[in-house]
Amino acid sequence: MFGHADWSHRGDYIVTKHGVTPDESDEALADPERIVIDPDYNSTSGLSVRIIGFSQTSGDLLTVIVLEDGGVTHGVNAWQSNARDRRIYEEGELR
Repeated sequence: MFGHADWSHRGDYIVTKHGVTPDESDEALADPERIVIDPDYNSTSGLSVRIIGFSQTSGDLLTVIVLEDGGVTHGVNAWQSNARDRRIYEEGELR
């Protein structure tokens, strides 16, 4: 399900807004220790999924928001994880 997202619509946005590349985001999605929060705890629609994972290239934890549609995982947003998401990753679950 995760490991690679279609960033064709939002790839430039995440680079400009957050300094995170689509490749770094895909590394976080592919992290075997990633945390998947479905639905994203900040989602107003309840359709987006939050994934917290480590990117080797960036050397940091990233929070990646994706949306599944028609069997395609669309990348929506990505940024360096905040303190809450870092704690969730370190503890291995959302509490």
